[in-house]
Amino acid sequence: MSDEVEQMHVESQSTAGKWMLLFLAVLCVAAAVYGYVTTQQRVGKLTKDLGASQAQVAELQKRLQSDEAQEETLGQRLGMTKKELTQRAAQLQAQQKAAESRLEKEQKEQMGQVSGEVAGVRTDVGGVRTDVAATRADLEATKAKLQSAVGDLGMQSGLIAHTRDDLELLKHKGDRNYYEFTLLKGAKPQPVATVSLQLRKADAKRGKYTMNVSADDKTIEKKDRTVAEPIQFYSGRDHLLFELVVWSVDKNKATGYLSTPKNSPTPVTAN
Repeated sequence: MSDEVEQMHVESQSTAGKWMLLFLAVLCVAAAVYGYVTTQQRVGKLTKDLGASQAQVAELQKRLQSDEAQEETLGQRLGMTKKELTQRAAQLQAQQKAAESRLEKEQKEQMGQVSGEVAGVRTDVGGVRTDVAATRADLEATKAKLQSAVGDLGMQSGLIAHTRDDLELLKHKGDRNYYEFTLLKGAKPQPVATVSLQLRKADAKRGKYTMNVSADDKTIEKKDRTVAEPIQFYSGRDHLLFELVVWSVDKNKATGYLSTPKNSPTPVTAN
């Protein structure tokens, strides 16, 4: 009886041990399956992540290549721009230098012209001074020729003109009125200013002449007068002193002038 009990106890322990081993085996298989499944999931996830990473890497490489191409293109464009800027800067510098050279040349030319003009002005001034000096000398010489004299009436005469040029000088002085005349021997009385003159005789060899002077309804004979001699007479309501001078006598002609005071009557017609 004890042997059966002991045998039954041994069989019971053997059965429990088998179940325990089976359970452990099942547990190991389950753990192995779980580990395998888990590992496969992880491997799949890693594979997926690796693919995504590879895709990202490829995208990054593509972008990098694109960026490098853009950078290369930009670098080329920038290089061309720099080249153009360099060329343009060189052109501007050349133009500036040319403009400065041209301006300097023009300034030198203008200064040369101004210097020439100044020299010309100095020459003109010197010439004017010479002309003024010459004119003064001529005036002094003319004044020496234009000497005053006493007329045939004993009155002090003004300056006497011996030529037409002397007469022009007297006219410009403006002290008296001057009327030039040329008388022909044997001609009718010739009106001069407000009087009439008639040449009666002319002696070119001796420089003498005879003339009739008609004034205020009176005729006065001036006989055997000489060249450059002041012939004086009074005329007009105010008894003004008139004066005539003959500066040349030819065979049948006498040339000279009549001078009257500034306040004397003005002739209607005069030669």
